Amino acid sequence: MSKFDSGLPSVRQVQNLIKDQTPVDVKLLTGDSLRGVVRWQDTDALGLVDDSERSTIVRLAAIAYIAPRH
Repeated sequence: MSKFDSGLPSVRQVQNLIKDQTPVDVKLLTGDSLRGVVRWQDTDALGLVDDSERSTIVRLAAIAYIAPRH
């Protein structure tokens, strides 16, 4: 398991999304899209909760991008 480096810009940006509870669009490498609020992140995955309070664990390696929804 790799060490969680909170000094990395991408980690800090996701931490800000978590802190601010910003709704996001998550585009997966498969082309699928998810929407929700990121609740947590670790070295391998993040937890996403959608509008119906359904929790999804998303592997970081499967993510193409994360974009804030406004």
